[in-house]
Amino acid sequence: MNDAVAASATTLRQRLDGRAPKVAVLLGSGWGPLAQQVQDAVDVPYADLPAFPSLGQGVGGHVGLLRAGRLGAVDVVVLAGRQHAYETGQPDGMKGAIRTLAAVGVQVLVQTNAAGSLAPELRPGELMLMSDHLNVVQRSPLVGETGDHRFVDMSNAYCLRLRAQAQAAAQAAGTPLCEGVYAWVLGPQFETPAEIRMLRALGAQAVGMSTVPETIVARHAGLRVLALSLITNMAAGLSTETLSHAHTLATAHAASERAVRTLAAVLQALEI
Repeated sequence: MNDAVAASATTLRQRLDGRAPKVAVLLGSGWGPLAQQVQDAVDVPYADLPAFPSLGQGVGGHVGLLRAGRLGAVDVVVLAGRQHAYETGQPDGMKGAIRTLAAVGVQVLVQTNAAGSLAPELRPGELMLMSDHLNVVQRSPLVGETGDHRFVDMSNAYCLRLRAQAQAAAQAAGTPLCEGVYAWVLGPQFETPAEIRMLRALGAQAVGMSTVPETIVARHAGLRVLALSLITNMAAGLSTETLSHAHTLATAHAASERAVRTLAAVLQALEI
């Protein structure tokens, strides 16, 4: 544990004041309203935690705030904001944050993101449970680590048991989830139609610019991972719409109520 993670863990324990959440949620675009549902909340700005990234020049919808509290009967830590690899060129922006969570006893990281669809049947506004990923960038946040522990088994990157629990909870909430493979691309530019054809040939159902580096760090830290994608657009070449971040945010906002309702149901049904 490096000094920044140790200091962040100490500060976070003090702010948690005896709480011991086992679940952390990393909110992507469109998922932010979940933080408003957290009860008995304690807020900690990322700026107070030295291992966390600075999001001063970050992306719209990513505010840089940790909120701890209860969601129903479940103690949770919610991270509103992530640093993307396209902001710095490095994939380790959230490494210190995730290691801090592990240091204070978190066992499960639930990730959310906004993604483009590569499957004609997976339409904007729908949700996809990530079953696996393609690290198209072939970059790792573990570069520079030493010892055998850096060679992390990724064969169960998205926990099968947690996925089954999520499926059951979503079904009960009236929002059945499809499962699919998420392809991570660096960005910030959107993909070309040729790149989308390549990703489809490789077996991806959705594409986005986040999540995979955080999953790698989480698995390295011993956390189990569950991940949900909110589909905001059809990928390049699959529709006539012009892609933009503003369009992504607008679609995510329009679909956020259903997405957040489903996520809250999933979180309250998880058996850690």
